[in-house]
Amino acid sequence: MDILKIATAGSVDDGKSTLIGRLLYETKSITKDKIEALESASKRKGLDFTDLSLLTDGLIAEREQGITIDVAHIYFNTPQRKYIIADTPGHFEYTRNMVTGASNASVSIILIDSRNGVSEQTKRHYYISSLLRMENVIVAINKMDLVDYSQERFEEIKADFENTVGKSGFEGQKITFIPLSSLYGENITTKSEKMSWFEGNALLQELEQLENRQQRIGDDDFPARLSVQYVIRPKTTEYHDFRGYAGRISSGEFQVGDQVIALPSRQISSIKSIEKFETKLDMASAGDSVVITLEDDIDISRGNMLAKVGQAPEGTKAIQAKICWMDSTPLSAGKTYILQHGINDQKAKILSIESVLDVEHLEESSERSDIKLNEIGLVNIKTAGELFADKYADNPLNGSFILIDPMTNNTAGLGFIQ
Repeated sequence: MDILKIATAGSVDDGKSTLIGRLLYETKSITKDKIEALESASKRKGLDFTDLSLLTDGLIAEREQGITIDVAHIYFNTPQRKYIIADTPGHFEYTRNMVTGASNASVSIILIDSRNGVSEQTKRHYYISSLLRMENVIVAINKMDLVDYSQERFEEIKADFENTVGKSGFEGQKITFIPLSSLYGENITTKSEKMSWFEGNALLQELEQLENRQQRIGDDDFPARLSVQYVIRPKTTEYHDFRGYAGRISSGEFQVGDQVIALPSRQISSIKSIEKFETKLDMASAGDSVVITLEDDIDISRGNMLAKVGQAPEGTKAIQAKICWMDSTPLSAGKTYILQHGINDQKAKILSIESVLDVEHLEESSERSDIKLNEIGLVNIKTAGELFADKYADNPLNGSFILIDPMTNNTAGLGFIQ
């Protein structure tokens, strides 16, 4: 059974936490004592209904303010699939939390309050979904009960989204619109009779049939990549000549007999064996942590990469990347950081800032000279050593990196190679 990872997003009070709580409730993923505790907590708040949003608002500050601040991960399953939902914040000042929570998701659910329609935060959230190359975006138009389940209002918001927001997507991206009411469970797990005019699936029905991008990263559509984390040389007589390269395959697959190239030395050999614990494998794919041995003893150390011959990324010391800035100190040209790509660290200098995103109009502004906290911009970077990375659009797990402030050791930015 595969695991579908979902990121939820939306403006404050659009109902993200209630939607997730409703999904858990409808799929019977909540224990009886938890339901009783929710009912008691709702009564203490003076509510005449069970506040399902309390299931995900775990921080005291979240419950007091009725907002989401941190990224919460929620787990549930159906007979068809397992799910992990990243409940991400809606406030602008928590944009970095949203990027972090959505970075490993296969589908994004963007909520819109049917009374308010498309907002600036809607644009920001959709832009981030497109930046992360999410192939499936579900636009959940929530609180339809407050507009009398009006088809006219639904179509109006849908058209506004398509005309002002949806144009910034990429080819192959699928956008699905679903009207629903999280509070009353309309169109959540089953089709709503109150919105019989809607011909599409209910939310859970749509999730059940979506293709899982995370499963695809292990197939031949993605080039094989393994970053070496440790070179295994046992100090025993039995394994005196053993030399294995341990690491996690980030994308693609390796088979015994494949010709591979070691980077940066660019030496070539063939895979002699693939081992996982004490089991020998014929093939391993993305997500597997394995030990690979080669037919030849070549120069490989921690931080090096193994790739199939003919599929290796080109080494470069100059990259252009979209950066989501996560530090209170703005990013500006001339500053130096540690660029961590996988387990490989390089000194990196910001050569120039090409543009900064104007979220309101979804346009790049080239008049800015810095990128502030929670902003997204396009920058040119030079590294001290070669970087063996793919474009994020071609191979997400080998096309992203983080920037670390060498003075504080804080993660200052998240990068996506263009």
